[in-house]
Amino acid sequence: MRLAPPPRNKPEPTIALINVVFLMLVFFLVAGQIARPADREITLIDANLPDANVPDDALVLRADGAMLWHGEPTTVPDFATGQVDGPDGPALRILPDRNLAARDLIAVAVELRAITGRDIRLITQQGVEQ
Repeated sequence: MRLAPPPRNKPEPTIALINVVFLMLVFFLVAGQIARPADREITLIDANLPDANVPDDALVLRADGAMLWHGEPTTVPDFATGQVDGPDGPALRILPDRNLAARDLIAVAVELRAITGRDIRLITQQGVEQ
């Protein structure tokens, strides 16, 4: 007479689930560190836009009128020549300081529009509803 081995219980798949969650956690921690932070000397304009984000290719305008692109000082013509997509490319993004004079911001936007022919978008900080 041959005895059948007792049925084996299948192990719970919790270890695999824990591994996936851990890998996602590590991925988001690394991805958050790779993204370059915005210039620390800038205070963003408040806006109540749910999808506002800070792209890496934005032209940063400080309160004193200084311009930065990819963390390096630049001018409007130099920034415009760095845009390779031509007039059919995506909108250009400007990240202005809250304390920048409106006339200076408008002057930069008008000059960029004249040189590139592309739309201009302002990046602002999402406001908190009270």
